Amino acid sequence: MNIQTKPAAAPLVAAVRSGIREGRPFPLGATWDGLGVNFAIFSAHATKVELCLFDESGETELERIELPEYTDEIWHGYLPSARPGTTYGYRVHGAYAPEAGHRFNPNKLLIDPYAKQLIGELRWAPEIFGYRLDSRDKDLSFDERDSAAFVPKCRVIDPAFTWGSERRPNVPWEQTIFYEMHVKGFTMLHDRIPENCRGTFAALADPHVIAYLKSLGLTSVELLPIHAFVDDDYLLQKGLRNYWGYNSIGFFAPDPRYLNTPFVNEFKETVNQFHAAGIEIILDVVYNHTAEGNELGPTLSLKGIDNASYYRLMPDEPRFYINDTGTGNTVNLSHPRVLQMVADSLRYWATEMRVDGFRFDLATILAREPYGFDEGGGFLDACRQDPVLSMVKLIAEPWDIGPGGYQVGRFPPGWAEWNDKFRDTVRAFWKGDEGKLAELAARITGSGDLFNRRGRKPWASVNFITAHDGFTLHDLVSYNDKHNEANGEDNRDGHSNNHSWNHGAEGPTDDAEIVALRERQKRNMLATLLLAQGTPMLLAGDEFGRTQNGNNNAYCQDNALNWIDWGALTEEGRQMVDFVRKLIALRKAYPILHRGRFLVGEYNDEIDVKDVTWLAPDASEMTPEQWQDPRARCLGIVLDGRAQPTGIRRRGSDATLLIVMNAHHDVVEFTLPSVPEGDSWRCLLDTHVPERIEETPHEFGDVYEVTGRSFLVFTLERKGRHSRSVRTGMGALLEIAEQPFRRE
Repeated sequence: MNIQTKPAAAPLVAAVRSGIREGRPFPLGATWDGLGVNFAIFSAHATKVELCLFDESGETELERIELPEYTDEIWHGYLPSARPGTTYGYRVHGAYAPEAGHRFNPNKLLIDPYAKQLIGELRWAPEIFGYRLDSRDKDLSFDERDSAAFVPKCRVIDPAFTWGSERRPNVPWEQTIFYEMHVKGFTMLHDRIPENCRGTFAALADPHVIAYLKSLGLTSVELLPIHAFVDDDYLLQKGLRNYWGYNSIGFFAPDPRYLNTPFVNEFKETVNQFHAAGIEIILDVVYNHTAEGNELGPTLSLKGIDNASYYRLMPDEPRFYINDTGTGNTVNLSHPRVLQMVADSLRYWATEMRVDGFRFDLATILAREPYGFDEGGGFLDACRQDPVLSMVKLIAEPWDIGPGGYQVGRFPPGWAEWNDKFRDTVRAFWKGDEGKLAELAARITGSGDLFNRRGRKPWASVNFITAHDGFTLHDLVSYNDKHNEANGEDNRDGHSNNHSWNHGAEGPTDDAEIVALRERQKRNMLATLLLAQGTPMLLAGDEFGRTQNGNNNAYCQDNALNWIDWGALTEEGRQMVDFVRKLIALRKAYPILHRGRFLVGEYNDEIDVKDVTWLAPDASEMTPEQWQDPRARCLGIVLDGRAQPTGIRRRGSDATLLIVMNAHHDVVEFTLPSVPEGDSWRCLLDTHVPERIEETPHEFGDVYEVTGRSFLVFTLERKGRHSRSVRTGMGALLEIAEQPFRRE
């Protein structure tokens, strides 16, 4: 075992003596109480912990103070002279024994895992590594150089904030519509936002941004990671950056690059503005790994505080890390103090910052125990019983690269999950792939085959066709292949199986027929997404055709490739925005499109209707042979709200809709079916003619010529009364889109 003796850390530039008291072991982190600051940090294997104080700039180390007390594996002390704005870090002493899983090195300044604010950026240099880069045995060596000049510093904050009349929107799950967006990318090129704050939380809170989001009719924005994160050295060397932010180094601190002011309360102001507009904020969070990487990565925080506790190490070779994330390390949520850190972080953002929920990157990792994935594992159980976390929206990305890592549909009650089966099936269907009807039927009715268990509801399926990772919607219909050359990896990175189709030309084209077909296909997929059962998630910019020029892995492109160019919005883009507003308005107007119960063919014998009926083009019910026909590409779906028991119907939920989806390349003659107590059908939506509003109803038995590759919605006109279909044009629909969902 290579246990090395550690020399004293580098001498201070200046020395100041501050009195320190024993303080308390809770709460963890640096806590201002109005008189001083309590410092507390967990380390089960350290032999000494030093608090290092810096000047306001974070450049000069002023003093090192040994924390005087050690209680229940918490090192703590109280500093009466400290105030909000105090800049600090830690040096942690202990064995440098990589073969035993320990990597203590007091020469390395460490970030407090509970720090509420960080200042400065990481500068990649040999000094930030715990071992000598030039050593023969690599990480078994010991580096004596000081890293303080190269790492971010922690700052004590004053959490006081006046929330005023702020009230959480508390949008019911079945009424939720997510909009995935990036703080910087959404605002950086917005010409109505002052230049000095673009790309920050302050820009996100700009009235023009909120007015636009509200006008779409969505309910909840999902922000890509805003926790403090690190730009990888190999990206910086290529002139690139970690744009997406999936490389966390602080779970309590917002990343400094998103702050326009020196105060983290800027984020609270953004939340306050969004809540005033009735829009929720969901955070994409990364607790599965950190930026410290594997045994050859830098020592920035957890690795130097207590490597053997914070990370999952190879049982027989603890020098090495279990890498179920594909990023080099895996955070060990089986350890109670590590689980506490993650839960404390979530509660901090849910209570102090008042966010409305979380989307968990590689959430299968969080549900892993040493023996594998467990839907009753410690983290999931902790969330379910927690009085705060059980009341916010929890969304899992239900996969990782570890053994048995794909777990879609396996998370416990209370959780929603990203449903990539919806994505792939809808893409393949509209591309014209064979044999997709049966699976399409399952996906657009809430994926009950995956989620209809243990009382889970259709909203548990978060449906998406595009997300930050992959093609945009415009690129999905414009490219057969990925074009990631700008990433500097010779186009080897990113997925190759995208279920995409360029419709006859790779990339931009002046061919009017191809352009028209691409626009219709975008409308088809948007309609499928926003009118399917489950919780839809729209990628920012898809509503007007944003492109990444075929790059399907733009994680490192912090530039115009990723930033939304509001000034380049075309007339086609504006029309698509109006179309999306119309779709959201239809979803709001017809509760049958976002039911709280699964569609299972439930029969109401009083009026002879089922909640869902699947129709062939001749209006007959689909037969097993037709479901299995690989060439079948047209399907009709009758959704009848009258099949629900009267006692659980919401107002207006007794409407009956007919949806027709035709992925065939040519016209299909579709016979409009007869429905008990019905009179006729009125067309609300036809993606071939998206702006047409039909006044004349279609009789039962009429043959409607469904254009090739198109999506249609009809509403049933009842005998003796007209349905509440929208017949007053696009303006009325847009008014509905801006309204909140009706409450019970």
